[in-house]
Amino acid sequence: MSVDSGSAGMAARLGIKPGMVVQELGWDEDADEDLRDSIVEVAGSEMVDEDTDEVADVVLLWWREDDGDLFDALTDAITSLADDGVVWLLVPKSGRPGHVEPGDVTEVAPTAGLSQTSSISAAKDWSGIRLVTPKAARTRR
Repeated sequence: MSVDSGSAGMAARLGIKPGMVVQELGWDEDADEDLRDSIVEVAGSEMVDEDTDEVADVVLLWWREDDGDLFDALTDAITSLADDGVVWLLVPKSGRPGHVEPGDVTEVAPTAGLSQTSSISAAKDWSGIRLVTPKAARTRR
């Protein structure tokens, strides 16, 4: 399957590479289908859901303000995450329905055992917040 440079660029911004296992959580009808398609094309396989036994290289978590408890969602997201894996928290951009305040993520992520490393425009209506487990920092102490 060929990947055009536009869609490949979307997945590349998230660090998706061929052969990666990508777990998708929180999908709903408002999720960006172009972004989802580009991830599947670049990874070379369908994304897995919350019922997988596979270890995920990347967890894609679609999250909206009214989706419930962000702490619970983040702790669930790291359940199948590889030690060096990444959680991409995808939230509606400012002014869009379901927008999540950045401070909410900054407050909850460390409690869930994650560190925020960067934020990007992931798709037309979605921002991506890159979260990782700070294992590397603990081993240096």
